[in-house]
Amino acid sequence: MATMLVQPPIPAFHTNILPLLRTTNMVITHTSPSTTHQKTQSSRLGECPPGFRPIHRVRVRVAEKTSGLVGDETPTQIKTELYRALQGINRGIFGVPSAKKSEIEGLVEQLESQNPTPDPTVNLEKVGGCWKLVYSTITILGSRRTKLGLRDFISLGDFYQNIDVAKGKAVNVIEFNVRGLNLFNGRLTIVASFKKASKSRVDISYDNSTITPVQLMNVFRKNYDILLGIFNPDGWLEITYVDDTVRIGRDDKGNIFILERSEEIMI
Repeated sequence: MATMLVQPPIPAFHTNILPLLRTTNMVITHTSPSTTHQKTQSSRLGECPPGFRPIHRVRVRVAEKTSGLVGDETPTQIKTELYRALQGINRGIFGVPSAKKSEIEGLVEQLESQNPTPDPTVNLEKVGGCWKLVYSTITILGSRRTKLGLRDFISLGDFYQNIDVAKGKAVNVIEFNVRGLNLFNGRLTIVASFKKASKSRVDISYDNSTITPVQLMNVFRKNYDILLGIFNPDGWLEITYVDDTVRIGRDDKGNIFILERSEEIMI
């Protein structure tokens, strides 16, 4: 509770006494001057000159101020900002402007600094289940995009990852939509094994991959090595953030992956 001194306007001829009166938390009591000494009485500290009204003490309740400092956001607030930054960039797969990339990576680092699961491989139940990719620094640009037909008649659908903790398996599913005379959908499925390497890292090894249906395999057959090279999970993955809805990882190639919990079961 703060105490403030509220003073009515002061006559101009008494402004010379302000330095004496500006004492913290001081209350001056008015004493009526004697009628015989009104003209000769001088102003002393603790006394009021003629015509000077007393200062009244008023208690003012000061509202608590919430912190708005940068870096003081909660994970929920940071995730809201992150989702806003991810809008309209198609998961970053075809590249993003450098300023946007820096903004996203800054928000990722803020989340990582507040990771509620610092030892994720010790708590693999947090990691298991199905996840949907919302951002990655893996990109398909230039001639690779052209050769895979991703400029013209093939578009990328959703990316899913299903993690079976008991079996030590991760199944990655990349969906495709093919336009043309015969419109159809298909998927690339990559199966990998993983094992704990530390309290936050897993080693990953490629097992096998398939493309369905056959029509999609015919489309990609000539450039299948390029496609697999982009999505091959071989290496290690550091799980830098995981909660009930969001997971972030960094791999040995310097890539960042942001995934959200999904109710889909993709196998």
